[in-house]
Amino acid sequence: MATFLYRLGRLAFRRRRLFTMVWIAVLAAIGMGAMSSSGTTTDGLSLPGTQSQKAIDLLEREFPQASANGATARVVFEAPGGQKLTSGANKAEIESLVAKLEKSPQVSSVSDPFSSGLVSRSGTIAYVQVSYKVAQADVGSAAHDVQTDVVKQGEEAGLKVSLGGNAVADKAASKLAELLGLVVAAVALVITFGSLIAAGLPLLTAILGVGAAVLSITIATQFFDMASQASTLALMLGLAVAIDYALFIVSRYRNEIRDGHEPEEACGRALGTAGSAVVFAGLTVIVALSGLSVIGIHSLTSMGLASAFAVAVAVVIALTLLPAVLGFAGRRIMKGKLLTRRMRALERGEGDAMGVRWAKYVTRNPVKVLVVSVIGLGVLALPAMSLRLALPDDSMKPPHSTQRVAYDTLSKGFGPGFNGPLTVVVDAQDSDDPKAAAKEAGAVLAGLKDVASVREAAFNQSGDVALIGVVPGSAPTSQATKDLVNNIRDHSAALHKDTGADLMVTGLTAVNIDVSAKLGQALIPYLAIVVGMALILLLLVFRSILVPLKAALGFLLSVVATLGVLVAVFQWGWLKDLFGIDQTGPIVSLLPILLIGVVFGLAMDYEVFLVTRMREEYVHGAEPTTAIVQGFRHSARVVTAAAIIMISVFSGFLLDDAALIKSIGLGLASAVFFDAFVVRMTIVPAVMALLGRRAWALPKWLDKAMPNVDVEGEKLRHALEGGQTGFAPQRPEPVLVGVAGSRAGSDGISAPCVVADLHAPVDPEEPTPPQQRRSTPRGLSALKQRRARTADTDSAHSDQQEVPVRKKPLKKLLRRK
Repeated sequence: MATFLYRLGRLAFRRRRLFTMVWIAVLAAIGMGAMSSSGTTTDGLSLPGTQSQKAIDLLEREFPQASANGATARVVFEAPGGQKLTSGANKAEIESLVAKLEKSPQVSSVSDPFSSGLVSRSGTIAYVQVSYKVAQADVGSAAHDVQTDVVKQGEEAGLKVSLGGNAVADKAASKLAELLGLVVAAVALVITFGSLIAAGLPLLTAILGVGAAVLSITIATQFFDMASQASTLALMLGLAVAIDYALFIVSRYRNEIRDGHEPEEACGRALGTAGSAVVFAGLTVIVALSGLSVIGIHSLTSMGLASAFAVAVAVVIALTLLPAVLGFAGRRIMKGKLLTRRMRALERGEGDAMGVRWAKYVTRNPVKVLVVSVIGLGVLALPAMSLRLALPDDSMKPPHSTQRVAYDTLSKGFGPGFNGPLTVVVDAQDSDDPKAAAKEAGAVLAGLKDVASVREAAFNQSGDVALIGVVPGSAPTSQATKDLVNNIRDHSAALHKDTGADLMVTGLTAVNIDVSAKLGQALIPYLAIVVGMALILLLLVFRSILVPLKAALGFLLSVVATLGVLVAVFQWGWLKDLFGIDQTGPIVSLLPILLIGVVFGLAMDYEVFLVTRMREEYVHGAEPTTAIVQGFRHSARVVTAAAIIMISVFSGFLLDDAALIKSIGLGLASAVFFDAFVVRMTIVPAVMALLGRRAWALPKWLDKAMPNVDVEGEKLRHALEGGQTGFAPQRPEPVLVGVAGSRAGSDGISAPCVVADLHAPVDPEEPTPPQQRRSTPRGLSALKQRRARTADTDSAHSDQQEVPVRKKPLKKLLRRK
């Protein structure tokens, strides 16, 4: 792996124009495809095998006019102060609006509020139920235009008009969060590198990669059903990991340049070492996100696969386009005009960075640090024991959105349960008396707790399937409504025994309850599958059993602590004013699953980048504690910057008005903070210090059975020493006769040095590479530097015959230069 990436890095560096033009052509093709794409997204949820979905399938067969799977909208009217909707002028205006809705495209039915009893007891609030022939994703712009015109016309007449339901289009999301994340990322990169060029490269490649991924997802909507949040999640994750991956490679490239390698060689070595870590870190994220498909919910599958694709694009960009861009930057990437005095001192090797000092402190006090960190995360995790799950509805929309206004208005006029009506289906096809079965079912429903109202049964044309509308007394996401749905289903067996009819509950509220239950049941199996597959990858990377186990356990601590924070803020209302949350409620059912998939991948990123450098030092002969400190010396600053960038990107979503987006932003930002700074930067070095050499122990039989993926670049080092990389070695500096050896860089990979004979004739026609001509000292100063570099090698080879350097040939050589 490392040798292949080394060759790829040098090839992309050397053929930078070709690689860049190919990417420009790819982006242009994807952009044109996205512009011509007519695909749409959907927020609908379907869960085959559940009772609610079975009831929907039955309704589609027996009540085709009801459009059971079609989109719905509610147009809510509220009278001006001191007036009623039943008055002459207001009633006439609403009837004209109902007539306009009936003529709307794609509409199957419109209910008149005055003839259907859809007016509140006070007479001040009413609503019109609009059913469409098509699903939510297929509602056209013409239908949306009619909705907008109805609102405008009603408000001009003095009425308060709002829209609710899944047929209503959301307003375009603000891009402020992404822009804010980019600004903070740019500042963090400038502080990390002290160079505008070095800071700009990760941002440039990340923007291009995210653009390619999001445009590709747009094209995919033309062929596949995609969730509306798929592109948002892909944008969020793709931007974060693309910046991180480029950051690690650029940082390693600068280190290689600092060690004296030529830019092309430095690019190859950076890709051969940091690039290997990027590949396996990306694979862990892709595995975790792709694992969302095992749950069996289509929208969640599309979100996971879209995000995994964005991560894959980020990896490919980092391995191909970034080296080409580094080729254009060359040595200019080392010009750091924005370095502070402290950073300049660290560049000269004076003193230790904060990360090194922290690593030394942790390795000196591993038990204390470990106990405090674990207890702290455990305390934060305590609220997670009260976790309640529910799918988002209009109550989670922004406070001033039309959907939220409609939701609150209906709750005020008809009660909180009116926003989540239940559709009870009586399947009496096997009953001797379907009407008697429906009547008995209605009586049972009316006697249940928390039922506000029960409508009369409506039969299909054959008279053997009935619909009964039930309005709960509690809000759709409340525990009481969930208990009511389960209670109705529990009475199905008794009704079947008495009448031969089956009782099923469906509707949006019931579907949401079923999906939430399915997601809750899938948490543990999904966690086991994802963690198990990722442990195999980490086992290959680190060639250790304890290190992957430690990584997985640390991730679990991060997840439960994050869930505790979410429950405390969104369920209990702690600090809700600080985060702009107007009301508390259950946690979105999709969030824990998404949190596990996303955070596990990101956590393994930090684990791979940090611990790979430790293993690299350990493989090259460092003691375990020294390897930990050296790993922090090379990686802590970069990992810290990467974590700050991700936290900034995710925290930007807290500025969104929607509670769902806020919860995703806070959850991901908290998880990255806990995992990067508490687990990876604190618990990991403490555990590694306690384990010592045992951390890298691996049974011999397993060591022989596993392939060696060479993430730490050991095979690459041997290949470079043997000249087997497929590239002609760059011209080394000559050394004195009889001295053979190599010059080791900070990465532990030594640059081969060729024994040179000072008396050998010099070919005046042989050209010298321009870069070497600029960087190689001349005359006596060059000789002094070569003698200083080879002093240690001379002492190690004192048993060899020393060849004296004669003055006359040396003078001739200098004159010849």
